Amino acid sequence: SLRRLVQFATVGTASAWRWRRPYLLVGMATVATSGAALALSIKRENWPALPLPAVVKSASVCSAASIGRPQHWMTDPVSETGWLCDPSNSAEPRVGMERLCMDLQGRLCRAMEELDGEARFIVDKWARPSGGGGISCVLTDGVVFERAGVNISVVHGSLSQQAVRQMNSRPDRHKLPEGKELPFCAIGISSVIHPRNPFVPTMHFNFRYFEVDDGKGGVSWWYGGGADLTPTFLDKDDATHFHRTLKAACDKHDKSLYPKYKAWCDNYFVIEHRGERRGVGGIFFDDVDSPNQPAAFAFVSSCADAIEAAYLPIVRRNMRRGYSYADRQWQLLRRGRYVEFNLVYDRGTKFGLFTKDARIESILMSLPPLARWEYCHDPDSDPVKAQLMRVLREPVDWA
Repeated sequence: SLRRLVQFATVGTASAWRWRRPYLLVGMATVATSGAALALSIKRENWPALPLPAVVKSASVCSAASIGRPQHWMTDPVSETGWLCDPSNSAEPRVGMERLCMDLQGRLCRAMEELDGEARFIVDKWARPSGGGGISCVLTDGVVFERAGVNISVVHGSLSQQAVRQMNSRPDRHKLPEGKELPFCAIGISSVIHPRNPFVPTMHFNFRYFEVDDGKGGVSWWYGGGADLTPTFLDKDDATHFHRTLKAACDKHDKSLYPKYKAWCDNYFVIEHRGERRGVGGIFFDDVDSPNQPAAFAFVSSCADAIEAAYLPIVRRNMRRGYSYADRQWQLLRRGRYVEFNLVYDRGTKFGLFTKDARIESILMSLPPLARWEYCHDPDSDPVKAQLMRVLREPVDWA
């Protein structure tokens, strides 16, 4: 598009102009040719109506008025719409959590589409043979976002012992005889956003709710989640803004929560074989089941409501900054570290992979489209890179 062509011509350093020039000439010719063709086509009568591609149909928002769902949701929910939107069911924990996921997905996806200005989310609603399903919203190759995914899953069925060991920080709370499976329900939203510009940090968040049959006729339930920031270049203002926004969300409920969950995040997102954190942290919590269900849900809701305010101002502030080829290569190297953590250590990834009928495409959506690894790379030899590495090795109290 003309918008993309102008951004291609203006974003970046002056040194990039020489190699961009031939591409721009071709692009300008293409835009001119397309405009002429469009003008001719408008004059034609009885121009045949072409069917929309399937992906556009799946991404469109159907009339919400007829089915009672909010307009900003990306599509119909996994659960039956009437049940989910019935006010009389609002006290049901599963209803509250699925609505939270649908609301956050819709708001964030539409805000990112507006920021990007060109790319749109593909909405992929899928069913799980063993029970439930999900809604995967994925944006690829945008002007601002190279890949962004916001996924919802609402699944139920039985868990293997391997999956039980990965689903919370207290795996001994659900012990089963060998060969037995555990009935469960899990509702959650998970997002990873990989921007194109190296000066815009990657951001991840997830919020989840579990119900598990305790084997004694009762149900165990708990919430988990968190959010963290992974910059390529350290910007202290960005890190401070992100942490202070999350701290404010925690402080609404208990001023002791942020320090505890910030430390938990610093100690969870560790690439142990590298001796460094994945990023500058945020908050991370699991097994939240006190003081009661409404209070625990209210805390999770506050954290979810803080995501846009914590991250989108950082994107706006940095997305038009110029960058060099070397900056891009450092970004891809840091993405390689992101991949290492997610595939080797992340408990959420392992839970997905060990769950029956796991949807691999949605699980691995968190990985960046491009990454690199360099043999014996020494970031400490560069003062700018060394600044980031220092805070990855020794966490900072940003708030």
